[in-house]
Amino acid sequence: MGIQNAIDNLISSLGQQVTRSKSDLEIHGRSESHFSLSPPDAVVYPENTAQVAEILEICARHRCPVVGWGTGTSLEGQSQAFLGGIVVDFSRMNRILGIAAEDMTVTVQPGVTREALNEELRATGLFFPVDPGANASLGGMAATRASGTTAVRYGTMRDNVLALEVVSANGEVIRTGTRARKSSSGYDLTGLFVGSEGTLGLITELTLRLQGTPEAISAAVCAFDSLSDAVAAVIDTIQCGVPMARIELMDIESVAAVNAYAGMSLAQKPHLLLEFHGTEASVKEQAESFGEIAGDHGGSGFDWATRPEDRSALWTMRHNAYYAILAARPGARAIVTDICVPISKLARAIEETRADLDRSGVQGPILGHVGDGNFHAVLLVDGTAPDEIMRAKQVSDRMVERALALGGTATGEHGIGIGKLGYMAREHGQGWAMMGAIKAALDPDNIMNPGKLVPPRN
Repeated sequence: MGIQNAIDNLISSLGQQVTRSKSDLEIHGRSESHFSLSPPDAVVYPENTAQVAEILEICARHRCPVVGWGTGTSLEGQSQAFLGGIVVDFSRMNRILGIAAEDMTVTVQPGVTREALNEELRATGLFFPVDPGANASLGGMAATRASGTTAVRYGTMRDNVLALEVVSANGEVIRTGTRARKSSSGYDLTGLFVGSEGTLGLITELTLRLQGTPEAISAAVCAFDSLSDAVAAVIDTIQCGVPMARIELMDIESVAAVNAYAGMSLAQKPHLLLEFHGTEASVKEQAESFGEIAGDHGGSGFDWATRPEDRSALWTMRHNAYYAILAARPGARAIVTDICVPISKLARAIEETRADLDRSGVQGPILGHVGDGNFHAVLLVDGTAPDEIMRAKQVSDRMVERALALGGTATGEHGIGIGKLGYMAREHGQGWAMMGAIKAALDPDNIMNPGKLVPPRN
């Protein structure tokens, strides 16, 4: 009865901002990947921090589970209410609160999407660099410590969040960090909440670091005879100090999928997609330096473009690669997994993963942000075929074991949620128990996104 009592109280307080319509519940129960539909008991649409605090105070009183929702693009079940309760949808908290151009910072509500922010920033000569591909909400990106195609140069959300406003599990509003570029004052609570996946509190405001829009940008594409040749070119490029803004890998299967989906005509070979930022002269120099390195590793078809429409077509193709891969097997579901390894181990990790996929008979195109050692395998399965699902999950498990053995991590950017919960003890050892202790201290009744990220409670 705790959930029902909480919902009754929320309706009394917030009225039509609480919905239990079947369509709304189903929308908030879906996953971008392979997890089955898991609707919450209600969806609440707060419009300000005070309402979020009231929601959490009510839910704490009745021990009702609470799950935060940005745009629902997470891939490991982070935004699904597997244990019931309410979903807090931040789409109405979507205001840009202040741009401090001289400080190169911006303060936003959590429902602002990265594309909407960059559109607003266009006239300032500044931009927000973290680009996970999906037009995700900035609150969700912070909660999952998102990164993406530009992390090799600009870092992840960890590097770009300066301060937060957070509502804790009991409804208390706290602030972490400042607009200053650095601090040695106390525990890094901002860092604690960035990546906490809504298990410690709900983010209601973010202050973000901005970058100056480059004078010149160019993009390039280059084919290689093998994955190892492509990765060797990446390593040499980084070791030579070429300041890449993006450096992405697509294997042969990924190339075939985007060719069919987007009407492209890329050669049926592994490809690197690159972007260079800087002045006109430096961008030209960077592109020429990479061209020489690529040539040393058998790169072919090297072509670079500076026209915005050409760059846009290239990165639209890359960002839509997931949907292109899904379209390659109509009706399939995707177990989307990512690992991250030291750059020196990247070629081995990719080649062994590719061999494992071929042996297992699992269809799994590989692509990734290879400039920082992070790659993805999109494992396509028939959702009604238990044997296929089992084999794909076994491949995913071996990918993680391989990454850990090579000094890497179970996930470079997708996060843990429920999908990778089983790998946490292997990666963190007693550190995982400490995460559970922090969770218990800040959320003693375990209402914040329960069952995710930290050890299950008895």
